Amino acid sequence: MQENNIVETLVTPEIIRERIYIIRGKKVMIDRDLAVLYEVETGHLNRAVRRNIERFPEDFMFQLTKEEMTNLICQIGISSYGGVRKNPLAFTEQGIAMLSSILNSKRAIQVNIQIIRIFTKLREMIDAYKELREKVEEMEKNNEVNFSEIFRAIRLLITEKEEPKEKMGFRAD
Repeated sequence: MQENNIVETLVTPEIIRERIYIIRGKKVMIDRDLAVLYEVETGHLNRAVRRNIERFPEDFMFQLTKEEMTNLICQIGISSYGGVRKNPLAFTEQGIAMLSSILNSKRAIQVNIQIIRIFTKLREMIDAYKELREKVEEMEKNNEVNFSEIFRAIRLLITEKEEPKEKMGFRAD
């Protein structure tokens, strides 16, 4: 149990969330990010996948195109210096779950458990927002009283993504 706590401390939900991207309309994690979390070399992870390729159909794992790789570099600001010989592999939630069957280290198993929990929480959050949006729209349609200002405020709260940033500069007291 102590090892589980160490992994949970080192691999926080925030670290995992930062490494989940939406590519081809799917939530995925990239091979090099998974390798860092599992504490293995990317090449080792990819060789294990290639040896067990029948476990990774297209909806579990796919290789990024040049265009997708360029977009990813722009999105997350990774350097292309040093050159990548092959475009990275992207793993969906199911592909990440399958990785635990080919990477047998205790760390890989514990990290996979954490990743699957994060994917599940993300799905629950999306479902909750969708349900809330549908209820608000239904109330708006069925209610004869004009609550358009209230509904507009609720929509702003639902769709607002960024918290207000602190003002920069020095204070002289």
